[in-house]
Amino acid sequence: MKKTLLLAAAVLTAIACAAPPTNREATSSNANSAAAAKPAAPLSESDAIAKEKQVWDAIQKKDYDGFGRMLTDNSMYVSSDAVYDKAGSINGIKGFEPSDVTFADWKFLPIDKDASLITYTVTVKGKSNGQEIPPQPLRASTAFVNRDGKWLAIYHQDTEVKKMATAPAANKVEKAAPSAAATPTVTSTSSDVIANEKAVWAALKAKDYNGFASFLAPESIEVEADAVYDKAGSVKGVEQFDASKSELSDFKALKFDDDAGLVTYTVKLPGSKPATEHHTTIWANRSGKWLALFHQGTPVMAMPPAKATTPEKAVTPAKAMTPAKPAATKTPAK
Repeated sequence: MKKTLLLAAAVLTAIACAAPPTNREATSSNANSAAAAKPAAPLSESDAIAKEKQVWDAIQKKDYDGFGRMLTDNSMYVSSDAVYDKAGSINGIKGFEPSDVTFADWKFLPIDKDASLITYTVTVKGKSNGQEIPPQPLRASTAFVNRDGKWLAIYHQDTEVKKMATAPAANKVEKAAPSAAATPTVTSTSSDVIANEKAVWAALKAKDYNGFASFLAPESIEVEADAVYDKAGSVKGVEQFDASKSELSDFKALKFDDDAGLVTYTVKLPGSKPATEHHTTIWANRSGKWLALFHQGTPVMAMPPAKATTPEKAVTPAKAMTPAKPAATKTPAK
């Protein structure tokens, strides 16, 4: 059953996909580039929810062409086993047959005039490659961007819901709140989202929590296995784990437009269970300073022996890892 769960989690919410593993930044100049984007009507919360449901409808109807048309060419899907590109995501959902999909806990986060994000909880019943999928709720997030006047999905990530015995109830939130940090350390950020993320982890390793807080936008959201956190909850959460031995690798940047983009990467925390996670942070320009608006962490879990990778399924696999999941480890919110 565990293997079935892992397989289901890897394909059932392929709303967005990974940009090819080579030179991610170069993808910003492709046909879906935001530089030549035509004006589009603002994306409201109801619009984003409707678009996300349309993606799920396409999957249920096995409309793979329609599914693909709702994604940008350089879209990214961050799963528990790997990072997938558009072709890999489309190929992956072909063995997935959802019969019942239930949504809850919708939250909408505007990024800028040409980008927005929706996060929610989804529970699916159905089959994956002919096997029944045990209903397991996932925390899912999708970013939409304006491409040539159309709102398309550029990023998706899901995390299996887990209740953490040690998670402070006070950190669980429904709405964003101001940071608890009273005197934030002055920090410098730019459109280089990889450099920004490394600076965040430098602050965490130094236990500079005021510095960490200064990287976050007031409305920032963090999605983890146990809950969804606001800025105050995120700052409180990082104070409860030791990041001094953390190891970061496999950085990939994905540009949304001139004022927003994301970075996804692998974090290894020796001694934790799981020892490795996939992390993603969305950064945006706020009055000349780039701030972290959104962060999601997904524990890495080994998949069952896979078939040989086909040319259309480009994967950036996480380093060989065993299923692991830290019961109390908090990740930085951004």
